[in-house]
Amino acid sequence: MKKITIASPVYNEIGNIMLFYNTLKEVLKNLKYDFKLLLINDGSSDGTELKINELAIKDHSLKIINFSRNFGHQAAITAGLDYASGDAVIILDSDMQDPPSVILELINKWEKGFEVVNAKRRSRQDGNFKILTASIFYKILNLLIKNKIPENVGDYRLIDRKVVDVLKSLPEKDRYLRGLSSWVGFKQGFVEFDRDKRYSGKTHYSLSKMFGLAFDAIFSFSKLPMKLALFSSLIFIAIACVVVLYAIFSWLTKSVVAGWASLVFIISILMSLQMLVMAIISEYVGRIYSQTQNRPIYIVKDTINI
Repeated sequence: MKKITIASPVYNEIGNIMLFYNTLKEVLKNLKYDFKLLLINDGSSDGTELKINELAIKDHSLKIINFSRNFGHQAAITAGLDYASGDAVIILDSDMQDPPSVILELINKWEKGFEVVNAKRRSRQDGNFKILTASIFYKILNLLIKNKIPENVGDYRLIDRKVVDVLKSLPEKDRYLRGLSSWVGFKQGFVEFDRDKRYSGKTHYSLSKMFGLAFDAIFSFSKLPMKLALFSSLIFIAIACVVVLYAIFSWLTKSVVAGWASLVFIISILMSLQMLVMAIISEYVGRIYSQTQNRPIYIVKDTINI
């Protein structure tokens, strides 16, 4: 019997966790696999930790990892991959937006030889703003990087053990696992599904967290921002050279140079460009600094049934 671990990040899901647990158990009970459910508690503060700890005491197939604080969704998924055992790992959020019933289709694709099976959103019940920004983000991201990341695909996927081992070996700290799952290659498959609304509570991906995830994606998988900064610098250096030559010519011919407005305009543009280039470079340097600090991606406070 093949073993499959379902790794689910949990953060302040007190209103969803029992429905998620019961629904998942109902979906899995007739499938001929040895399933283990691994919940990664990402520093919840609403009673979720107490609830899942109680469940794990009664259900020894339920495994719990409790973080010492909130480290973020990508860190929780990383811990899930690190602690998961078995022949495959399914990453599934616990907010009930991604229906557990899709697991059967993911496994069917895996049994056909696909080593990464992505759950692709055919439709979604999120707000118009989130749908629009997600669409724009993926289009911009795929313009910037060589290894394209499939659109309308979140973290819901099945990953074969050999791919899990490769992902665990990757050393970067600022992780974007949707991109890494695509970057590693292997045989990739897709299963389409309709994404539901959250059963309870609000999304934990605020606008600032969405921007942070977008930055992780762009700066982890593309050097194009630095190349654009260099290209822009060359253009404005050329403009500055033309202006200097014009000023020298005007001085030699003793013609009047009116021009304080244009001078201010050019200086402002050049200063703005400098700030942009410095910001891009500092983003890369900051990531290098974070990598050289070599701090752990997450800290485990305690575990249950592991």
